[in-house]
Amino acid sequence: MNVDLRKIPTHEVTYARMRDMILFGVLQPGQPVTIQGLIADLGVGMTPVREAIRRLTAEGALLPQGNRRVTVPRLTASLLDQVAFARLTIEPKLAEMAAVALTAAHIDRLDALDAKVDSAIQAGAVSDYLESNHAFHFALYDASGAAVLVDMARSLWLRFGPSLRVVCASMAASGLPDRHEEALAAMRAGDALGLARAIERDIAQGVEQVKLALLRGEI
Repeated sequence: MNVDLRKIPTHEVTYARMRDMILFGVLQPGQPVTIQGLIADLGVGMTPVREAIRRLTAEGALLPQGNRRVTVPRLTASLLDQVAFARLTIEPKLAEMAAVALTAAHIDRLDALDAKVDSAIQAGAVSDYLESNHAFHFALYDASGAAVLVDMARSLWLRFGPSLRVVCASMAASGLPDRHEEALAAMRAGDALGLARAIERDIAQGVEQVKLALLRGEI
Protein backbone atom coordinates (compact mmCIF):
# COMPACT_ATOMS: atom_id res chain seq x y z
CA MET A 1 0.00 0.00 0.00
CA ASN A 2 1.37 3.40 -0.96
CA VAL A 3 1.27 6.02 1.79
CA ASP A 4 1.22 9.72 0.98
CA LEU A 5 3.82 11.06 3.43
CA ARG A 6 2.48 14.57 2.88
CA LYS A 7 -0.57 13.59 4.93
CA ILE A 8 1.52 12.41 7.90
CA PRO A 9 2.83 15.01 10.39
CA THR A 10 6.54 15.75 10.01
CA HIS A 11 7.32 14.66 13.56
CA GLU A 12 5.74 11.23 12.93
CA VAL A 13 7.67 10.76 9.69
CA THR A 14 10.89 11.79 11.43
CA TYR A 15 10.24 9.39 14.31
CA ALA A 16 9.54 6.52 11.90
CA ARG A 17 12.68 7.21 9.87
CA MET A 18 14.89 7.41 12.96
CA ARG A 19 13.28 4.28 14.38
CA ASP A 20 14.12 2.41 11.16
CA MET A 21 17.69 3.74 11.23
CA ILE A 22 18.04 2.13 14.66
CA LEU A 23 16.05 -1.01 13.92
CA PHE A 24 17.87 -1.89 10.71
CA GLY A 25 21.36 -0.94 11.81
CA VAL A 26 22.06 2.37 10.07
CA LEU A 27 22.89 3.57 13.58
CA GLN A 28 25.05 0.94 15.24
CA PRO A 29 25.38 0.17 18.95
CA GLY A 30 27.78 2.58 20.63
CA GLN A 31 28.00 4.87 17.58
CA PRO A 32 27.69 8.52 18.70
CA VAL A 33 25.52 10.72 16.48
CA THR A 34 25.08 14.47 16.71
CA ILE A 35 21.67 16.07 16.62
CA GLN A 36 22.92 18.36 13.86
CA GLY A 37 24.02 15.30 11.90
CA LEU A 38 20.56 13.78 12.19
CA ILE A 39 18.98 17.06 11.07
CA ALA A 40 21.21 17.09 8.00
CA ASP A 41 20.67 13.40 7.19
CA LEU A 42 16.89 13.60 7.56
CA GLY A 43 16.43 17.02 5.99
CA VAL A 44 14.10 18.25 8.73
CA GLY A 45 14.20 20.87 11.46
CA MET A 46 15.42 20.71 15.03
CA THR A 47 11.98 20.28 16.62
CA PRO A 48 10.90 17.00 14.98
CA VAL A 49 14.37 15.50 15.53
CA ARG A 50 14.32 16.43 19.21
CA GLU A 51 10.81 14.99 19.57
CA ALA A 52 11.88 11.75 17.90
CA ILE A 53 14.92 11.53 20.17
CA ARG A 54 12.71 12.08 23.21
CA ARG A 55 10.37 9.26 22.18
CA LEU A 56 13.14 6.84 21.23
CA THR A 57 15.00 7.57 24.46
CA ALA A 58 11.83 6.75 26.42
CA GLU A 59 11.64 3.44 24.51
CA GLY A 60 15.23 2.59 25.42
CA ALA A 61 16.39 2.79 21.80
CA LEU A 62 18.62 5.87 22.23
CA LEU A 63 20.86 7.09 25.01
CA PRO A 64 21.66 10.83 25.40
CA GLN A 65 25.42 11.44 25.58
CA GLY A 66 25.54 15.14 26.37
CA ASN A 67 27.02 17.79 24.07
CA ARG A 68 24.01 17.35 21.75
CA ARG A 69 24.88 13.73 20.96
CA VAL A 70 22.99 10.47 21.25
CA THR A 71 23.94 6.84 20.77
CA VAL A 72 22.29 3.45 20.37
CA PRO A 73 22.89 1.59 23.65
CA ARG A 74 25.05 -1.52 23.58
CA LEU A 75 23.43 -4.72 24.75
CA THR A 76 24.82 -6.22 27.93
CA ALA A 77 24.35 -9.85 28.92
CA SER A 78 21.79 -8.79 31.53
CA LEU A 79 19.82 -6.64 29.07
CA LEU A 80 19.88 -9.42 26.48
CA ASP A 81 18.47 -11.88 29.01
CA GLN A 82 15.64 -9.48 29.82
CA VAL A 83 14.84 -8.70 26.19
CA ALA A 84 14.99 -12.38 25.26
CA PHE A 85 12.66 -13.33 28.11
CA ALA A 86 10.16 -10.66 27.12
CA ARG A 87 10.29 -11.49 23.40
CA LEU A 88 9.94 -15.23 24.03
CA THR A 89 6.95 -14.55 26.27
CA ILE A 90 5.10 -11.93 24.23
CA GLU A 91 5.71 -12.81 20.59
CA PRO A 92 4.68 -16.50 20.63
CA LYS A 93 1.51 -15.40 22.41
CA LEU A 94 0.86 -12.81 19.69
CA ALA A 95 1.33 -15.52 17.05
CA GLU A 96 -1.08 -17.82 18.87
CA MET A 97 -3.67 -15.04 19.11
CA ALA A 98 -3.19 -14.14 15.46
CA ALA A 99 -3.72 -17.71 14.29
CA VAL A 100 -7.49 -17.63 14.77
CA ALA A 101 -7.81 -14.41 12.75
CA LEU A 102 -5.65 -15.38 9.78
CA THR A 103 -7.45 -15.58 6.45
CA ALA A 104 -6.16 -17.10 3.24
CA ALA A 105 -5.28 -13.58 2.11
CA HIS A 106 -3.28 -12.98 5.30
CA ILE A 107 -1.33 -16.19 4.80
CA ASP A 108 -0.67 -15.38 1.13
CA ARG A 109 0.73 -12.00 2.19
CA LEU A 110 2.93 -13.61 4.83
CA ASP A 111 4.11 -16.17 2.29
CA ALA A 112 5.07 -13.34 -0.08
CA LEU A 113 6.96 -11.56 2.71
CA ASP A 114 8.81 -14.77 3.53
CA ALA A 115 9.79 -15.10 -0.13
CA LYS A 116 11.48 -11.70 0.23
CA VAL A 117 13.28 -12.98 3.34
CA ASP A 118 14.49 -16.03 1.40
CA SER A 119 15.65 -13.90 -1.53
CA ALA A 120 17.57 -11.61 0.81
CA ILE A 121 19.25 -14.59 2.48
CA GLN A 122 20.24 -16.06 -0.89
CA ALA A 123 21.65 -12.70 -1.99
CA GLY A 124 23.40 -12.05 1.33
CA ALA A 125 21.52 -8.74 1.51
CA VAL A 126 21.45 -8.10 5.25
CA SER A 127 19.44 -4.86 5.18
CA ASP A 128 16.79 -6.43 2.94
CA TYR A 129 16.70 -9.47 5.21
CA LEU A 130 16.18 -7.37 8.33
CA GLU A 131 13.41 -5.28 6.77
CA SER A 132 11.58 -8.29 5.29
CA ASN A 133 11.95 -10.30 8.49
CA HIS A 134 10.51 -7.42 10.53
CA ALA A 135 7.64 -7.01 8.06
CA PHE A 136 6.82 -10.73 8.28
CA HIS A 137 6.68 -10.77 12.07
CA PHE A 138 4.60 -7.66 12.46
CA ALA A 139 2.19 -8.53 9.64
CA LEU A 140 1.53 -11.65 11.72
CA TYR A 141 1.40 -9.90 15.09
CA ASP A 142 -0.89 -7.13 13.84
CA ALA A 143 -3.47 -9.79 13.00
CA SER A 144 -3.72 -10.61 16.72
CA GLY A 145 -5.65 -7.42 17.49
CA ALA A 146 -3.61 -7.12 20.71
CA ALA A 147 -2.39 -3.55 20.29
CA VAL A 148 -0.73 -3.27 23.71
CA LEU A 149 1.32 -6.44 23.21
CA VAL A 150 2.24 -5.41 19.65
CA ASP A 151 3.54 -2.06 20.94
CA MET A 152 5.61 -3.90 23.54
CA ALA A 153 7.02 -6.18 20.84
CA ARG A 154 7.96 -3.19 18.69
CA SER A 155 9.83 -1.63 21.61
CA LEU A 156 11.70 -4.87 22.25
CA TRP A 157 12.77 -5.09 18.61
CA LEU A 158 14.23 -1.58 18.90
CA ARG A 159 16.46 -2.80 21.72
CA PHE A 160 17.43 -6.03 19.97
CA GLY A 161 17.60 -5.08 16.28
CA PRO A 162 20.84 -3.07 16.20
CA SER A 163 22.84 -5.93 17.73
CA LEU A 164 21.21 -8.45 15.41
CA ARG A 165 22.27 -6.26 12.47
CA VAL A 166 25.90 -6.40 13.60
CA VAL A 167 25.75 -10.18 13.99
CA CYS A 168 24.02 -10.77 10.65
CA ALA A 169 26.60 -8.65 8.83
CA SER A 170 29.39 -10.93 10.05
CA MET A 171 27.86 -14.32 9.29
CA ALA A 172 27.26 -16.40 6.19
CA ALA A 173 23.88 -15.79 4.57
CA SER A 174 22.79 -19.36 5.27
CA GLY A 175 23.08 -18.68 9.00
CA LEU A 176 20.58 -15.83 9.13
CA PRO A 177 17.67 -16.63 11.49
CA ASP A 178 14.66 -17.97 9.58
CA ARG A 179 12.11 -20.53 10.80
CA HIS A 180 9.25 -19.03 8.80
CA GLU A 181 8.48 -22.17 6.78
CA GLU A 182 7.52 -23.92 10.01
CA ALA A 183 5.35 -20.96 10.94
CA LEU A 184 3.64 -20.89 7.54
CA ALA A 185 2.95 -24.63 7.67
CA ALA A 186 1.29 -24.18 11.09
CA MET A 187 -0.79 -21.27 9.75
CA ARG A 188 -2.06 -23.35 6.84
CA ALA A 189 -2.91 -26.19 9.23
CA GLY A 190 -4.75 -23.85 11.61
CA ASP A 191 -2.38 -24.96 14.36
CA ALA A 192 -2.17 -22.03 16.78
CA LEU A 193 0.15 -23.74 19.26
CA GLY A 194 2.37 -24.99 16.45
CA LEU A 195 2.59 -21.44 15.12
CA ALA A 196 3.54 -20.13 18.57
CA ARG A 197 6.26 -22.77 18.88
CA ALA A 198 7.65 -21.96 15.42
CA ILE A 199 7.87 -18.26 16.26
CA GLU A 200 9.49 -19.11 19.59
CA ARG A 201 12.15 -21.18 17.81
CA ASP A 202 12.69 -18.42 15.25
CA ILE A 203 13.28 -15.84 17.98
CA ALA A 204 15.48 -18.20 20.02
CA GLN A 205 17.74 -18.76 17.01
CA GLY A 206 18.45 -15.04 16.68
CA VAL A 207 18.87 -14.60 20.43
CA GLU A 208 21.43 -17.41 20.57
CA GLN A 209 23.46 -15.88 17.75
CA VAL A 210 23.51 -12.48 19.47
CA LYS A 211 24.41 -14.12 22.79
CA LEU A 212 27.39 -15.93 21.23
CA ALA A 213 28.56 -12.72 19.55
CA LEU A 214 28.30 -10.90 22.88
CA LEU A 215 30.40 -13.58 24.58
CA ARG A 216 33.03 -13.23 21.85
CA GLY A 217 33.09 -9.45 22.29
CA GLU A 218 31.87 -8.78 18.76
CA ILE A 219 29.09 -6.40 19.80
